[in-house]
Amino acid sequence: MPVRSSALVLIEFQHEWLGDDGKIRHLMQDGEQFEFAIEGAKRALGAARQHGMPVVHCGLRFQNGYPELGRGLYGLRAVIPRVGTFPTDGKGSQFVDPFVPKNNEFVVQGRVGGSGFAGSNLDAYLRNQRLDTIYLAGFALHVCVESTLRHGHDLGYNVVILEDACAAFTSAQREHVLEDVIHHYGEHITVDKFISHFEG
Repeated sequence: MPVRSSALVLIEFQHEWLGDDGKIRHLMQDGEQFEFAIEGAKRALGAARQHGMPVVHCGLRFQNGYPELGRGLYGLRAVIPRVGTFPTDGKGSQFVDPFVPKNNEFVVQGRVGGSGFAGSNLDAYLRNQRLDTIYLAGFALHVCVESTLRHGHDLGYNVVILEDACAAFTSAQREHVLEDVIHHYGEHITVDKFISHFEG
């Protein structure tokens, strides 16, 4: 793994997911999988920071009234305004320790969809930094992580999902993504394998 041409992309390690009173934490029906993913992401982040791999924080943050989402009738564009998640000036949008961005880490701006690339400056950042491989961790595996996987593939990136640093709502959803989806668009490895790349 060429560290200087790769990046670790952390998807939505924010209060809405990680806070005890987060508005969407309850969607994680498999609590053990969720906690396991958080610990795996901590390990991956620690390794990336230790070895100088670029780290990207890809959260969601919307203006008051959610004008970016328009009058969505279905999907996330309809649900997010109704539930009131990820307000730009609210606690739900804040990154949570140890996933709070450091000064030298990139924070994606402008994202408006499930994919981390949707409407954002993520693609511009990766291309301008000559980064062609991205390792994904975050939530939810079968929603925004999968959307970023597909979008990244179609933009020409090598996309690798850190399978034990992501969680879906249920074990069945997780297995579906790992077994039936990822191989069409990228690869999945464990956090241990990710860390071994640095050691090698």
